[in-house]
Amino acid sequence: MSTRRKFLQVSSATAIGAISLPVLLSSQKRNKFSKDAEDLTVFVKNHPVVISTWNHGIPANEAAWKVLKNNGSALDAVEQGVMVPEADPNVTSVGYGGLPDKDGYVTLDACIMDEKGNAGSVAFVQNYVHPISIARKVMEKTPHVMLVGAGAEKFAEDMGFKKQNLLTEQSKKKWEEWIKENKYNPVKFDKDNHDTIGMLALDNNGNLSGACTTSGLAWKIHGRVGDSPIIGAGLYVDNEVGGAAATGKGESVIKICGSFLVVELMRQGYSPMEACKIAVERIVKKQPDHKDFQVGFIALNKAGKFGYYSLQEGFEAAVFEKEKNVLLKSDYLVKK
Repeated sequence: MSTRRKFLQVSSATAIGAISLPVLLSSQKRNKFSKDAEDLTVFVKNHPVVISTWNHGIPANEAAWKVLKNNGSALDAVEQGVMVPEADPNVTSVGYGGLPDKDGYVTLDACIMDEKGNAGSVAFVQNYVHPISIARKVMEKTPHVMLVGAGAEKFAEDMGFKKQNLLTEQSKKKWEEWIKENKYNPVKFDKDNHDTIGMLALDNNGNLSGACTTSGLAWKIHGRVGDSPIIGAGLYVDNEVGGAAATGKGESVIKICGSFLVVELMRQGYSPMEACKIAVERIVKKQPDHKDFQVGFIALNKAGKFGYYSLQEGFEAAVFEKEKNVLLKSDYLVKK
């Protein structure tokens, strides 16, 4: 009996140890980043922030800031913000004026996510300038998250959106030059063929929302969809923690569930900048061809702290806070 009691005591202690060790390690990890973990719960009222990708994020931020300054919601801010590059014919990676696929068609993708975890998305949409607004209608007017192709276009028509030819003369000319030079060969990824505007906003009530919209990779195969309309890849928002958005080679972001990964890292206590960097490191670790393309992440946590990081040199993040709208050069992992 004594031997059996001793065995049970040892077994119980071993079991408790097995349970306690991961908890302890988890606790130690949280403690290492305890300041950032604590910051997640500390919201400074009347301190709105907007962060977006690339230099076309500057005018996009201006539109978003007008909404936030008037005590508007983060959801309205991100929609109004990204609509600016969607309608700009000089932005050839988003909306009207976007460079077409290899067959000459401009196809658009977008998604949006609010502070309640609601999400809407459209993909492979043609002839509508503002896929972000169609995505919001999907979120608010249907029980679905994503509509694609002809179905999304029919839904847009039913919602009253007007059709418009998206192929500008400028984009058509570039496409014709590409055809002549490449003879319809499959598109090759490179670090300069990037896309997307991703935007995250924190409003005066401490709520977060995000939006992502793109015309996708130039000269892509007809029907290709990247990460931009995929919740968890191109965009993810958790109002308890923060939000993240991605840009660059969508296939690479999809493979690591990039934006979801960044938010989960922030949940563990990593700062937005650290979380973005770790996501990029994951791509380098998992994808041997990482030197041939670009990926960048932006992140914004509940306390209004932001971060951004990229795979290659050249990525920029536009940030608007405290009445200042600035373009910031990103640090990057792959050094020459």
